[in-house]
Parts: sequence; C-alpha cells; structure tokens
Amino acid sequence: MNETGVKNNGLGREIVTLLRKNVRNYAMYIALAVIFIVFQLISKGSFLTARNITNLINQTGYIAVMAVGMTLVLIICQIDLSVGYVAGFLGACAARLMLVGLPIWLVIVLVLFFGAAIGFLQGMIIGKLGVPAFVTTLACEFAFRGLLTLITESTGTIPVTNEAFTALSNGFLPAVVTIGGMHGLTLIIGALAILIVIASRIRKRKELKQYEFETVSLPIFIAQLVFFAALIGVLTYVLAAYNGLSWTILIVVLVTGAYSFVMNRTRIGRYVYGMGGNLEAASLSGVNVKKVLVGTFVSMGVMAALGGILYTARLSSATPTAGNGFELDAIASGYIAGVSTTGGIGSVINSVVGAFVIMSLTNGLNLIGVGVSYQYVIKGVIFIAAVALDVRSRGKKAIG
Repeated sequence: MNETGVKNNGLGREIVTLLRKNVRNYAMYIALAVIFIVFQLISKGSFLTARNITNLINQTGYIAVMAVGMTLVLIICQIDLSVGYVAGFLGACAARLMLVGLPIWLVIVLVLFFGAAIGFLQGMIIGKLGVPAFVTTLACEFAFRGLLTLITESTGTIPVTNEAFTALSNGFLPAVVTIGGMHGLTLIIGALAILIVIASRIRKRKELKQYEFETVSLPIFIAQLVFFAALIGVLTYVLAAYNGLSWTILIVVLVTGAYSFVMNRTRIGRYVYGMGGNLEAASLSGVNVKKVLVGTFVSMGVMAALGGILYTARLSSATPTAGNGFELDAIASGYIAGVSTTGGIGSVINSVVGAFVIMSLTNGLNLIGVGVSYQYVIKGVIFIAAVALDVRSRGKKAIG
C-alpha cells in the first residue's frame, strides 16, 4: 500500500489534507503556539522565561491530573461537576490530617482512598439508581462545598508546614550531576524522553503499515519526529538552566503515561471507548457498562483527590475557596483537546495539552495585568469555540 500523498497528490496537498482530517487534534497545539508567541511579544519577553515556564507547569499540575480523569468521564458521555469542591475538601482533609501528626505517605494514601470512595458512591448512584450524572454531581458539589466550609470554618485556613508535602508542587528533582553548569538529571531525563517518543512513534507507524492502515509519508513523519524532539529539547534546556524538573511535572507525566497505556493498550480502554461510542452495542457485546461507569467515576475521584493534594501543596494551606472553578477548567481542557461532545473520542495526552492551553492563557493574562472578570469571559468564548468546532467538524447540528 502506497504512503499517503507523496506519490499521488504531492507533499503540500498531503499537509493540507492531514490538517483538515485532524483539525481537532492539531487545533490545541496551534492555539498553544499562538498563546506563547502573543504573550511573549506583549509581555516583552517575560512570558517564556525559565521562571515563568516553571511556574506555569506547577500551576497547571492540579488541573492536568483532573483533566485526565475528566477525559474518561466525558468519553462515556457523562459529566462530573463536583470535582472542584471534592478536590478542595480532600486537600483540606490532607492539611487537617497532617496537623494531627500523621506521616505524609499515610495522608496521601488516605486522601486518595477517600477520593476513590467518593467516586464509587457517585458511580453507584448514577449507575445503579439511575440518577443522571448532572444531577448527582451537582448535588455533590453543593455537599462538598459545605463540607469544605465546615472543615475550615474554625481557622479560615489550614496551614501546611510539612516541607515534603509542599515540595510536591513547589520542589524540584535533585540535580545528581551538573552538565555544563545545568541541571544534569533534567538533561538526562529530557534525552530519554526524546528517545522514548521517537521509538514509540516508529513502533506505531510500523503497526499501522503492518495492518495496511493509512500512514503519512516519510517526509511528514520525519518532520513530526523533529517537531516533538525539538519541543522536548527546548523545554528541557529551559528548565535545566533554571531549577530543573519539578515534582509536579513528574507526577503529571506518570499519571498521563499510565492512563494513556490503559486507554490505548488494555481491554478497559476499549470498553470505555466502546461504551462512549455506542452504549447499546457495548452492552450487547458483553461489556458490563455499569461496572465501567462506576470504575470511571472512581478514577475521577482519585484524580480529584490528587488535584486537591497538589493544589494544597502549592498554596501550603487549605482555604474555604479551594476548588472553585476547577471543574470548569478540567471540562474545558477535555473539549479543547478534542473530546467529542457525543462521546467515544478523546485522548488523555491531548487533554493535558488542553489544560496547558487553559492555564497558559490564565498565566499570560495575569502577567500582562488583565482582570479576572475578563479572563472568565475569554475562557467562555474559547470553550464555545471548541465545542462549535467539534460540532462542525463532525457534521452535526447543535440542538438548543
């Protein structure tokens, strides 16, 4: 089978066709590039500094992990409006547990378990009792907002003084070695990441050709490899010249890698995609759709708990307003990243990039002094544009 484009239509036409067919997947990368360029110019070079990029990554961590969990929820045509205040409440629980002297590892395990229990409860209400996810999670949002207020009302905030805990969102990996005056471990990890990306892309291309699926031409494939290698290389260089990789980056990468493997390489992932694509067909084929639904909400609960831990660690305290609006950023990250409004389509890696689009916009607007009110308006416009693009690209009419 001939590779796409080069022999028949030419390289230029192949690029246009590739962009047209994958407009949803490429749109967020284009948006991220535009945001970087625009804010770098407006801020007179302050946006793409090592300090600000590190700050941006640490700011995005808690939203990114929740966006990963939310992606699975959206793929099966459900929604979770409670994740913001669940994260805020569980972050406050972590702070309270450390005040009574529990070791950090036990606090993290307990909070993640609480998150799983909350997700299990919501999943059972939705799957077993048949209460719509919108209603169930909205009710839980009210409940956990109240619980967050209750747990913080005596002091207003709960301080966190455990340095190991706060390092989760503010600390950096040790350098181990210094290479050219830069953070050696970061340079080594960056080089390994480039090799892993190249190897995985080559393996995927071989699999597609083996089963006679359509593949891009060799020049386009090489260009893609160069792009991703250059992106990782530049980011690695910038971070290595500062304090190196933060623990937040490591956590986000591990979570994203684990979920990506499950969704793309396991039966569970196929069940989730199948359930979102056609619920009745999945059920008739033997998939326990209720079990998958409950498992998806358990996953979301764990990611909300992890997001709450990262947010509390970043602020070094738990506050009564923690979690406000987190669910909107997580949902928007998924839709911006190409999760279909009709279910069955989505990628956890893309959703993490979508989270960076949202938080880069917030970071840049803060950097140039734009008020919070205008920021919400801009986010709303982008959210509508993303959903409109999904509807148009799939040839469906919005119902309203």
